[in-house]
Amino acid sequence: MQLQTIGLHDSLGVVFPPEKLREALADLDAEVRIVGDDPNKLTDCDALVTFAHREEFLDADLDWIHSIQAGYDRFPLDAFEEANVTLTNSSGIHRTSVGEFGVGLMLMLARRLHAYSRQQTRNEWRRPEWDEGFTLAGESLCVVGLGTLGYGIAERADALGMTVTGVRRSGESRPGVEEVYTPDELHEAISDATFVALAVPLTEETEGMMSDAEFAAMREDAYFLNVARGACVDQSALVAALEAGEIAGAGLDVFEEEPLPESSPLWEMDEVIVTPHAAAAERDYYRHIEELVRENVERIRTDGELTNRVI
Repeated sequence: MQLQTIGLHDSLGVVFPPEKLREALADLDAEVRIVGDDPNKLTDCDALVTFAHREEFLDADLDWIHSIQAGYDRFPLDAFEEANVTLTNSSGIHRTSVGEFGVGLMLMLARRLHAYSRQQTRNEWRRPEWDEGFTLAGESLCVVGLGTLGYGIAERADALGMTVTGVRRSGESRPGVEEVYTPDELHEAISDATFVALAVPLTEETEGMMSDAEFAAMREDAYFLNVARGACVDQSALVAALEAGEIAGAGLDVFEEEPLPESSPLWEMDEVIVTPHAAAAERDYYRHIEELVRENVERIRTDGELTNRVI
């Protein structure tokens, strides 16, 4: 694989200024330039770092594309294979950021911080009812998907004194997780948890995996968190469960349609926290990408196997 020019696609600007990554990689033994969708400029690149996929990438004769996201469901893998384009992703870098975010959602819901924030916008001073707030210590959490994202939540919840269980395809145990279920035991796994956190990748098996039956299986005083993909949840079923009081509330970072339409009833629900697909957002994001790109540049130079290779 030739590696003389690395393009930084301007879609990186959704997460961080591409100029920051260009500066961080300035000492590489390759030219690093910011590019858009212009086919002529893309063709001048041997590799590309991007947030989003564009059809123009497949016509640009690129050797390697790196996605700054962990999920790669938005990339046409069959077309990449046919075009002989190597794809790598950023799996592994979000354990801390998403882990803290998931715990943050639970803390907001349990300690009523979301309610106080809304009261502040109305200049309203109101203490909660005596039994509204609770501590996370001693409460239960079921993490559906114990990969990098899910385990990041699980280990922090364990440190806060929560009873943590999980759902994992292999069923193998992980430190700090008291019991691990397999996907066919999903209803049993989520039936007695105060919080259910969804952190699975989007695949054919996980698409729509949380729907009417799953929300019905949860406790009426339970909260649902989603830091996975919006398509992993039947959003109409979630709204129905919230409106019917089948579950107590939700912390949602991803949605079937993004941005979440203004007409969505989720915006107006007191016990729902809506965030703009920002669980992984933090100021050092570009530095994590820099480390992955540097590592793989070195592996290319030495004919090694690329880290986080998807295809």
